[in-house]
Order: sequence, then C-alpha cells, then structure tokens
Amino acid sequence: MRIGELAARAGVSVRSVRYYEEQGLLASRRSAGGQRQYTEDQVGRIEFIQSLYAAGLSSRTILDLLPCADAPSEKNSDAALERMAQERDRLSEHIADLVRTRDALDTLVAAARTYRETLRGSTALAG
Repeated sequence: MRIGELAARAGVSVRSVRYYEEQGLLASRRSAGGQRQYTEDQVGRIEFIQSLYAAGLSSRTILDLLPCADAPSEKNSDAALERMAQERDRLSEHIADLVRTRDALDTLVAAARTYRETLRGSTALAG
C-alpha cells in the first residue's frame, strides 16, 4: 500500500509516517517510480509505535525497544524490560521535579496573597 493509505489506516498523518521512517522505526520498499510501498503488517507497527509514544517514550527509546517486537527472544525481552524500567524511573524523577516546582510556586502564591491582604489592610486604614 502507499503512504497515504497506510497513514489513513493507522490513524496518523503522512508526515508522521515519514518521520517514523527517518527515525528508523519503519521501513518501506520503493516502487520503480520511487513511491514508498508498505505492507499490511506496518499498520500494526505504527499502532505499536503510537502506544509507545503515548507512554512518553522518545523515538530513540522506541528504536531500542523494537528488537523485542522484530525478533522476539528472551534476551530482547529482558533488554526491553530494562529499558522501559529506566524510562519509568526517568519519568518518576521528572514528576518529582515538577511536584517540587509546583510546591515552590504554591509558596510564592501564598506569599503574594498575604502581601495583597496587607496592601488591602493598609489601603483601608489610609482611606
């Protein structure tokens, strides 16, 4: 099938399909006229790639995980599980950083509200 049909069937843009190819996540054959040609299996591959992106993984990480899907083995499965655990740890650290940042902002908001109330009190006394 051609790129437009693959994109439509997988529910992504043609641009996404091209990006996946550029990143090494997807491969195509070229027709004599130079048009990309894809197989039926690649619809499922794109859906799999999309699920990995939805889990917050980068294209580099996805590329590291694809051997588990392309050549299933205990070794590839172990490597994929380890890589996903690393990504989960990275996301957990990022979440903790965001919580600390939010807490710091909450402290500033509380201080600003207190200051505003002080201003209101000063204005009421002056008036």
